[in-house]
Amino acid sequence: MKRFADKVVVITGAGSGLGLATAQRLADEQATLVLVDLREDWLEAARNSLPVGTNATIFRADVSQLAEVEAYVDAAVAAHGRIDGFFNNAGIEGRQNLTEQFGAEEFHRVISVNLDGVFYGMASVLKVMRAQGSGAIVNTASVGGIRGVGNQSGYAASKHGVVGLTRNSAVEYGCYGIQINAIAPGAIMTAMVEGSLRQIGGEDWEEAGRQFVSVNPMKRFGKPEEVAALVAFLLSGEAAFINGATIPIDGGQSYKY
Repeated sequence: MKRFADKVVVITGAGSGLGLATAQRLADEQATLVLVDLREDWLEAARNSLPVGTNATIFRADVSQLAEVEAYVDAAVAAHGRIDGFFNNAGIEGRQNLTEQFGAEEFHRVISVNLDGVFYGMASVLKVMRAQGSGAIVNTASVGGIRGVGNQSGYAASKHGVVGLTRNSAVEYGCYGIQINAIAPGAIMTAMVEGSLRQIGGEDWEEAGRQFVSVNPMKRFGKPEEVAALVAFLLSGEAAFINGATIPIDGGQSYKY
């Protein structure tokens, strides 16, 4: 497929995990990519992993800083004249702890990346998309944004906020030819999920992982490329009347009693 042959897509958190998998998927469909991450070494590796001939530029930015977000958006427009798709994906989990012990500093650290960063990205990209009269945005929420997960006050609060931002902005911008949706991944085997399992199980983190997925209807972790396929569909133009949705991708676990 070549659904992105004439599209410019910006991806945050592009150096690893879901962002990297999505960059690889969209590159296969001939997208022009702007890859954003906090770590330049990850960005270099990500760009090198793409097919030869892929038009991909990299931009180091801290998404919790408005000026840096505005800079990567300005750079994308300066280079390509437009932004057709935006995978607003960068995020962190933070440390796990009971709410009373979570700590204000840790709470605000997680919120600043996961919620402020998503808001800054949307606010900056929406100006571009409204002016051009088209565009598609996918925000990364989580199953932690549609239910409680325990020991993750900052993460759950931030991801619930992403869901609210998605719904609110979709209502505002549908009339401008822009669709805004969110994905709610469950346990997808990425470095972030491995880190979470290490917090839970320590040296026995792999056993903790087996126990975790034992209650999943599909009895396994999801794969980053499975999430990338969903993001690609939502950004491709084939999902043009899906707007304001938060789509779980978790093997059905969030629907289980």
